[in-house]
Amino acid sequence: MTKVDPNNLVWIDLEMTGLDHEIESIIEIATIITDKHLNIIAEGPNLVIHQPDELLNRMDEWNTQHHTSSGLVEKVRNSKIGLAEAERATLDFIKTYIPYNTSPLCGNSVHQDRKFLDKYMKELADHLHYRTIDVTSVKEIVKRWYPNGPKVPKKSDAHMALIDIRESIEELVFYRQHYFIGNGRPPEDAETNSNHNKDGEE
Repeated sequence: MTKVDPNNLVWIDLEMTGLDHEIESIIEIATIITDKHLNIIAEGPNLVIHQPDELLNRMDEWNTQHHTSSGLVEKVRNSKIGLAEAERATLDFIKTYIPYNTSPLCGNSVHQDRKFLDKYMKELADHLHYRTIDVTSVKEIVKRWYPNGPKVPKKSDAHMALIDIRESIEELVFYRQHYFIGNGRPPEDAETNSNHNKDGEE
């Protein structure tokens, strides 16, 4: 039986037709649930959302190039899934693991994703806590505080939602292993080990 845990984390990545949430829209959503130690518990629906040609045809050069080369544009045109259906499937999945208003929204530059969720998937957005865990913020801190430290492995630059969200989780695991106190162990393990050392135990 699946255990609903307020310490679990919701990772979401969206692909959009552009960055302006007032005029652009969502074309793909992927969701992953991890425990508090970043172990993947479940991968949720990875859904391509239909959008009209009118919206796709006015994408800027960057989005047109990347979403066409990845095959996403063709998938969007062929998709039968609308925004409401994608929201419902994703929210039903999240509710299986996350109580209301407990998990931050996790990912890279997720403030942008939240804008689109607030506009197009309001019920889903409202289920999440207002706080965020933004891996990009950790990246910017590490870059400035430890300029000569270990470098995070290069990402695939796939711009496909599920691949991107897996890489976001892997990136935060990397920072924990190389920069967080405890030599990359989960905090409880690090604390236990520290107490043992104080007592002269192995």
